[in-house]
Amino acid sequence: MDLEDAAVAGKDPKPKQSDRELVAKLADQARAEGLELVGENGLLGRLTKLVLESALEGEITDHLGYDKHDPAGHGSGNSRNGKRSKTVLTDVGPVELSVPRDRDGSFEPKIVAKRQRRLSGVDEMVISLSAKGLTTGEISAHLAEVYGAEVSKQTISTITDKVLEGMAEWQNRPLDPVYPVIFIDAIHVKLRDGQVANRPIYVALAVTVEGERDILGLWAGDGGEGAKFWLHVLTEIKNRGVGDVLMMVCDGLKGLPQAIEQVWPRTVVQTCIVHLLRASFRYAGRQHWDAIAKALRPVYTAPTEAAALERFMEFAEAWGGRYPAIVKLWEDAWAEFVPFLSFDVEIRRVICSTNAIESVNARIRRAVKARGHFPNEQAALKCVYMAIMSLDPTGKGRKRWITRWKAALNAFAITFDGRMTPTSR
Repeated sequence: MDLEDAAVAGKDPKPKQSDRELVAKLADQARAEGLELVGENGLLGRLTKLVLESALEGEITDHLGYDKHDPAGHGSGNSRNGKRSKTVLTDVGPVELSVPRDRDGSFEPKIVAKRQRRLSGVDEMVISLSAKGLTTGEISAHLAEVYGAEVSKQTISTITDKVLEGMAEWQNRPLDPVYPVIFIDAIHVKLRDGQVANRPIYVALAVTVEGERDILGLWAGDGGEGAKFWLHVLTEIKNRGVGDVLMMVCDGLKGLPQAIEQVWPRTVVQTCIVHLLRASFRYAGRQHWDAIAKALRPVYTAPTEAAALERFMEFAEAWGGRYPAIVKLWEDAWAEFVPFLSFDVEIRRVICSTNAIESVNARIRRAVKARGHFPNEQAALKCVYMAIMSLDPTGKGRKRWITRWKAALNAFAITFDGRMTPTSR
């Protein structure tokens, strides 16, 4: 049985063998002929060619209204007019097709449109590879090595540019009226604007009242991270429908609590414990990191604010002489550090230990690091957007996230009585 016979067998309404047996015969034939599975003249490529050409024949039959060689077509005013050769890139490699034509040129194929050189699966593959951090050069090399397809860097860039329209729509979508928690942070990318310089990309990640993760948007800053730009970001979020935020988790940026209060006066501002610890380590020698982390743990796990203050004084006495800057860092951040100590243990656990935005930032940094630097702001935003859109392709992360947050959301509903519903706007 050759591939053409297989195609006929597949159309037989009463096949003499199961699909599994048919596939097994095709695989055996491919092995006997020394065929590869993918790549030029591979088994999947030849099957793809048969399926696409069969579909194109079906399309032109529907267009003309009669089958090939059917006498009903005589005098119809239009008829088949041979075929033209065309190579398209598929997700199993390049495939050369024979595309049927009609005499008056009115046939417009749908499955492989005119001037189309790639099937949609290829575009999705390129976008997925780019989202995982591969550069245009690496994607081009990958397609050449695995599929034998020559795709230029410019073509790959054009493919990934398709996400820009979706990104603009996503960035301006309406938001929920209330969020229990929003985590905000900024990562820095290198832009080649005259000279290479660091620029912040602002990220806001919210937890919905259903316990789902929702990245609210991305914003490119024009200089160092600052509270003034965060005020602009938070105002935009409010204008997109967010009437209330129960708690905002952020780093210790000067002026940020005041910016948050200006937009949502009732929001509790909580310093991110991970950021505070990381900032502490910057002032300490690496050989002391473990000891400092162990000494600070009783501070942020204390049952009450008074107990936390007592533990902090013990830390200051033990380490203040060697590292006074760490002590000052915690003293300056104390007002925004202590709020969560008065809340239910479930709220404290998710705020302190789940480190929600850090997992997102890690994915973004991996994608950004692979690029090195970007030619402009739009290229940087496109890279970051694709990275966050590929965070949970299977949906398993979403299920784990919801399960993890259920207990905390119940605690939020009790602690912030009446504010978890949209009527509090």
